[in-house]
Amino acid sequence: MTLAPFVQIVARGKGRARAMTMDEAQEAMAMILTGDAAPEAVGALLMVMRLRGETADEIAGFTAALRAHAAGTLPKADLDWPSYAAGRSRGAPLFLLAARLVGQAGYAVSMHGWNSHQSATASVREAIDLAGPNVSYSPLETLSPEAFAVLNLRDTFGLRSCFNTVLRMWNPSGARATVQGVFHPSYRSLQAQATALLGQKDLSIIKGGGGEFERHPSKETVVFGLRDGALIQETAAHILQDTRKLHEAGETINLSDLWHGRVRDPFAIATITGTAALALWTLRAAPTPDEAHQLARGLWASRHHTESLSA
Repeated sequence: MTLAPFVQIVARGKGRARAMTMDEAQEAMAMILTGDAAPEAVGALLMVMRLRGETADEIAGFTAALRAHAAGTLPKADLDWPSYAAGRSRGAPLFLLAARLVGQAGYAVSMHGWNSHQSATASVREAIDLAGPNVSYSPLETLSPEAFAVLNLRDTFGLRSCFNTVLRMWNPSGARATVQGVFHPSYRSLQAQATALLGQKDLSIIKGGGGEFERHPSKETVVFGLRDGALIQETAAHILQDTRKLHEAGETINLSDLWHGRVRDPFAIATITGTAALALWTLRAAPTPDEAHQLARGLWASRHHTESLSA
């Protein structure tokens, strides 16, 4: 079996090419992950899909293949939190402290990711200990070397592929709820539809800082996703009146000092509690984003009464 039939499906030419079905996409990605596909065919398939745009069925099929390929690699968690942002525009990973608040509320959070071309200030791995005991992090290269190899084809192509989207949808811990950040807003609806095809019930997707699940507190945040399997689109109101970028160039925030209260930064704190609120809302810890934010603010205020930061 070769990948050629699937390349033919997507690349036959105008009027004859079509998108793959979910089953076809799953079979194609299974071949790629097991190393049974010629690298030239892999490149052809992924780049044709990039050119014309992938469909929800194709993304769902690719994700189903990855889930099957790497099944059972992580223990069950309550919340799946992918982290695959790349680039040098990211600031300090404030979302790690948001995840800590979710863990403080009693939920097990499973993070996984790969973040290329980031400064030490923005490094998730350098700061992951600050996320607390209920938040785990699994680097992609050890979690699935095969998936890591597919992602790194970007270095060969010079372009991202839809596999970046697949990794955000992977949910390797089989968590009942997922949060996702995207850089391009158009992917919010696509990923929600694909996740619904896979049978997941609770999901929140936002255009986040640098593509991470991190909320800008001074802007309305449009949330796409699922609640009990039904597609949703809801707007969470801004928290602050402060016109500025989420991460200013050259800005340095010491997360440990922020957590311990040695420094006070209202904008950073609102970013943390606002992001945690959307995660808690996804977990149905509160019925509305506003009520979830009140819960998150309470968790922030009581953080030193429930645990201490060892870093």
